[in-house]
Amino acid sequence: MAAGQAMVVGVRQYTVDRSGWLAGATHRRSPHYDARPPGTRPEVIIIHAISLPRGRYGGPDVEHLFMNTLATDPGGPYQDLQGVRVSAHFFIRRTGAVLQFVSCADRAWHAGVSRCEGRERVNDFSIGIELEGTDDTPFEDAQYISLLAVTEALLGAYPEITADRLYGHSDIAPGRKTDPGSGFDWGRYRRGAGAARERGARP
Repeated sequence: MAAGQAMVVGVRQYTVDRSGWLAGATHRRSPHYDARPPGTRPEVIIIHAISLPRGRYGGPDVEHLFMNTLATDPGGPYQDLQGVRVSAHFFIRRTGAVLQFVSCADRAWHAGVSRCEGRERVNDFSIGIELEGTDDTPFEDAQYISLLAVTEALLGAYPEITADRLYGHSDIAPGRKTDPGSGFDWGRYRRGAGAARERGARP
């Protein structure tokens, strides 16, 4: 399926355009990105979990972190994040709302020191999806619906990504990262991605 063709899961519908932006998502253009190495395209999806403050949902602080507008003054609640420059391609809220911060054509700064499929510099060849949550709290049905819709669109737009190339942050940075954690239902996600392939997302 070519980039630009819509994929549908339930009531959700998204389209990846040729510049790597997802039509139907809310766009917030993060300054925390750079170009992928020449000739490199997305090959894997990395799932993360994040909330700021931890376990509190619906606020603006994750967006501020990715947009480099988070207050990190000494003595404040986020002083430990001073100077941290991170982003993800997508952030999916507990409500299922999808925000995109970096074009899929570009490199978001989400993986850190990591290794995937025998390769380092995982940011070079990955799509990073952050779910609003914690490692030990179940995620919402609305988040799985949106995650599968976004994944299906990515499977269609980038042939290098397949339903068996889906990883957690803990998989690529073991001992350093634990997200998305025990609260994430990998069986549900992988079954949904496999069903997307069966529906024809793969060429």
